[in-house]
Amino acid sequence: MSAQDGMMIAGLLLYIFCEGSSLGSASLDCVVAEQGCVQDQACMGQYRLLEYCAAEEAVSPLSSDARLECLEAQHALQYYRPLQVCKCQRGSKREEHCLKVYWMVRFAAYEEYDVSPYEELKITLVRNIEMSRMASIMSASSLSVDGQNQCLKAAQDCGLYEKCGSLRSEYVVACTKRSGLSDSSCNRQKCHKALRRFLERVPEEYSFAILFCPCSDTLCGERRRKTIVPSCSYEEMVRGEERVGKPNCLSLHIYCIRDELCRSRFADFQQNCQPSSQSPSGCVRESRAMCLKAYAGLIGTIMTPNYVSNSSTEVSQWCTCDGSGNDWQACEHILTLFSSNICLRSAISSMGVSAAPPPSPSEEHTAAPVSPPSEHVHPERLHISHNSVPQSNSMEDSEDEAEQERRSKEFNVIPPYSEKNSNTGSGAKGSQHGAAERPLPVLLPILLLILLPLAVRWDC
Repeated sequence: MSAQDGMMIAGLLLYIFCEGSSLGSASLDCVVAEQGCVQDQACMGQYRLLEYCAAEEAVSPLSSDARLECLEAQHALQYYRPLQVCKCQRGSKREEHCLKVYWMVRFAAYEEYDVSPYEELKITLVRNIEMSRMASIMSASSLSVDGQNQCLKAAQDCGLYEKCGSLRSEYVVACTKRSGLSDSSCNRQKCHKALRRFLERVPEEYSFAILFCPCSDTLCGERRRKTIVPSCSYEEMVRGEERVGKPNCLSLHIYCIRDELCRSRFADFQQNCQPSSQSPSGCVRESRAMCLKAYAGLIGTIMTPNYVSNSSTEVSQWCTCDGSGNDWQACEHILTLFSSNICLRSAISSMGVSAAPPPSPSEEHTAAPVSPPSEHVHPERLHISHNSVPQSNSMEDSEDEAEQERRSKEFNVIPPYSEKNSNTGSGAKGSQHGAAERPLPVLLPILLLILLPLAVRWDC
C-alpha cells in the first residue's frame, strides 16, 4: 500500500466521521416493530390473526372466506406504520425472524416480490466503499504474474487469512461429505448453510476474489465454476453418480418464494441488479458492488446461480424451461435475469474478469434462447408440477474422517489457518510483505489528527 492509498483511506475515514458512525440508513428493524405492535391491543389482535393465516397458508391453500378475513387483517395493519416501513439486516442473528415478520404483513402481496426486505446503505457511502474495495481486489490481481491461475492465487490468499481459510474449508467439507454410508449424495441443507456463512462473514476482498477471479484458460475456469461445489449446492443426483435432469425454472421459483430467506435474497437480487441501458454502469441503482453482493446472497439457497461452463463468464440458474407450456415466456424471464442482465454482466466485469475464449467444440454447454423480459412472475397463479424441484436431504452425518479428507482434497481445499506451517514459502512471503507495509498504518493516526480539527472547523 502506497502513501497515496493511505491518504485515500484517511479521507474515507474522515468522510465516515462526518456522515456519522452508522453505515446503515435510519430504518426500523422488523423485530422491533413487531415488539411495538404486540404492546398495542388493537394491533396485536390483527397481527395474531395474520400470523395464523400465514401458518395455515404454508400448509394448504385457504378457503375464499378465510382468505378474505386474512386480507382484511392485512389491510387493518397498514395503519400501523412501523410494520410497513421496517427492514431487516443481512446476515444478522435475527434475520430469519425479521424476514418472517416482514413477509407476514405482506400476505399475498404479489407486487412486492421484487422489493428488497433488507435495509439500504447510504448510496454515497456505498460508492466510496465500492471504489475502495474494488481497487483493493483489482490491485491485488494486477500484481500477479502473467499466466498465473488467478483462482488458485485467490484461494491461496484466502487460506492465509484465518477466517477466510477456516470458513472455506468448513463449507467444502460440508458440501463434499456423504449424508449416509450407503448414499453418495450430500446434505444440501448443511452445504447451503455453510456457503451462506462463508459469504456473510468473510470480507468481500477475499470472497469476491474467489467467486469472480479472472480466467484466460479452461483450467482456471473449471476451478472458478467449482468454487461453490456445484455437485452438491444445486446439481441433482440419484443414488450413485447418475445425474438427473434440470428442474423447471418456475417450479424452482415457486419453491423459493415459500421460504422467507430465499424469497428475500431473490427480491434483493432483482432490486439491486435491475438493468438499465441508459445507465453508465448498466444498473438502475448505479451500484455494481450492491449487485454483486445481492448475487452472492443467492448462493446457498434453492436459487443458487453459477457459471454455465469452464470457458465462459456467463452465469445462470441450474434449471430449464422445458415443459413450461403457456408459461414459457415467464420462465424465460427468470433465466434472462441472469443470462442477459447487463447490470450483472457489468458488475462481474468490474471485478477484473476478462473476456472468455470462445467455447471449444467439445464444450457441451448450449446457450438458452433469449426472449424479451415479461411482466413480473407470480408463481402462485401458475400450475407447474413441483415433482422436479430438488428436496434437501436431512439424513444424519455418518462418514468417517478419512473419507471426508479424501473428498475435500478433490477441491484443493486450503487447510484452516491454525493447521498451516508458518514457515512455508507463501507464509514467509506474506510476512515480508506485511513487514514492508507496517510503517504506513502509523501515519494514519497522524493524518487523522491533522484532518479532524479541520472537520470540526468545517462543522461537517
